[in-house]
Amino acid sequence: MAIQWFPGHMTSAKKKAAETMEHIDIVIEVLDARVPEASHNPMIEELRLFRQRPNLKILNKADLADPAVTQAWLNYFNKQPGVKAVALSCKKPGDAGKIPGLCKALAPHRGTNLKPLRMMIMGIPNVGKSTLMNALLNRRIAKVGDEPAVTKSQQRFDLNDQMSITDTPGMMWPKIQYESDGYMLAASHAIGRNAVIDEDVAVFLAGLLLERYPTLLNARYKIDVSGMDAVDVLEAVAKRRAYRLKGGEFDMEKTAMAFLVDYRSGALGRISLETPDTRQHMMQAAKQAIEDAAEEAAQAKALRLQQDEQAGNDSPEH
Repeated sequence: MAIQWFPGHMTSAKKKAAETMEHIDIVIEVLDARVPEASHNPMIEELRLFRQRPNLKILNKADLADPAVTQAWLNYFNKQPGVKAVALSCKKPGDAGKIPGLCKALAPHRGTNLKPLRMMIMGIPNVGKSTLMNALLNRRIAKVGDEPAVTKSQQRFDLNDQMSITDTPGMMWPKIQYESDGYMLAASHAIGRNAVIDEDVAVFLAGLLLERYPTLLNARYKIDVSGMDAVDVLEAVAKRRAYRLKGGEFDMEKTAMAFLVDYRSGALGRISLETPDTRQHMMQAAKQAIEDAAEEAAQAKALRLQQDEQAGNDSPEH
C-alpha cells in the first residue's frame, strides 16, 4: 500500500515553515509516542538541520503507549546531538507546562526581555499540536479535532515577555517510503481515511498485535487468539459483537472501524507499534529488498544480453 496523502495546503505550509525557521530558536516536534519514528517527518529534520536549530521531541499520547517501549525511544532520541526527547500527554494538566523550561535549557542564550525565546511547534497531522498549544496558552486558541490536518495556517503567540511560540499546520511528506509506516500512521489516525481502506489497516494492526500484544486481544475481546491469523481475529471480534450484515455475513467494515477505535482510544491497552529494534530490522529488510531487486534486474539484463548475442550468432549470416 503506497500511501500518498499530501493535501494541497501542505506545500505552502512547508514553504512558510522554511521562512519562519530562520527567525526561531528551537523546533518543538510533536510525535505520536506509539509510532515515534513513523510519525517523524523527514522534511522537518531537513529544515531544522539546515538552520542548525536544536530540537525538543515530544512523544505525545504517552498515556496510550507501552511505557517500556517509550523509554527505549527516549534513550534512542536523547543520544542524538542537539536533541532532547520527553514523553508526556498534552491532555494531562501540568505536562505542557514543562515545555518552556525544557526549551530554555536547549537555548540558554535566549529567554530574556531583550532576547525572547522563539519556539516553533511542528509535526505531522493529528499528533496533538493544537491540544498542546491550548494547554501552553491556557486558553482555546487552536481548533482541536480527531481528524488529520485541522490546522491550516501558521499562528504566532506570546507566552510572556520572554517567550513566543509559532503553531504550524500538520505537515506530511509527499510519499511514505515504507509500507508499514503507512499502515502504522493510518492505524494511529495521522492519515485521512480517504487515503486508506480501513479493513486493510485493521488487518495489519491485528497481525501486529497478535505478534506483540496477544494478551491484550484476549483481555479486550474475551477470545483465545492462539492459532489465529489477523483475519481470524477480526472475524472473532465480529462474531463476539454480533456485527453482521443482513445476509448473516460478518460486517467487516464495521468491525475494522471498531477495532481501530479501540486501539486509538486506548481501550485495547497501552500499545506501541514500533520499537527502536523493530525499526532497525524493518530498515534492514527494506534495504535488503532493494538490493535483491537490483540484483534480479541485473541478472535479467545479463540474460537478455546473452540471449540477444546467442540469437545473433545463430542467424543465417553467421
